[in-house]
Amino acid sequence: MSSPQYTSPTLLNSLRTLGKSLHLAWQHLYKSLGPRLRKLPITDSTYFRTGPTTLQYPREQLPVPTRGRYRLHNDIDDCIVCDKCAQACPVDCIEIEAIKAPSPLGQTSNGMTKRLAATRFDIDLAKCCFCGLCTTVCPTQCLTMTPEYDYSVFDWAEHKVHFAAMAPEEHTAHK
Repeated sequence: MSSPQYTSPTLLNSLRTLGKSLHLAWQHLYKSLGPRLRKLPITDSTYFRTGPTTLQYPREQLPVPTRGRYRLHNDIDDCIVCDKCAQACPVDCIEIEAIKAPSPLGQTSNGMTKRLAATRFDIDLAKCCFCGLCTTVCPTQCLTMTPEYDYSVFDWAEHKVHFAAMAPEEHTAHK
């Protein structure tokens, strides 16, 4: 059996398709360099129509929209431990334990009286679906979503965030 003979029409066709693919690749490269050189703001209407780009993360990052849903944060000093956030959570990632204080613990920033002390306020960000339901039901608006979206950790257990800072000795003092 003899090896196939390559004729000139096949070689010309290969060179033509190679030229077309290189031309297309150079067009995409030129378009992708455009927005990086111009540094468009995210509010620009042509921001997402400038072609594909690869960011040099973490040195370069896309701007975060102001209404995005990202990492949860609880200002525990404003929390009245009402448990509404845990009840509204569809994936049960919020765990709250409270004890009743013998006397009022003070007031929140919006004037509500604190009568419960949070012995435990944990949010498991590995379970969280970032729906924002917990932030909408919070009467004191102490539970908010921050613009931080990078949760890279080496240990899975680090996704559980503890907001209550009450020591075990304080638990018995409040009972």
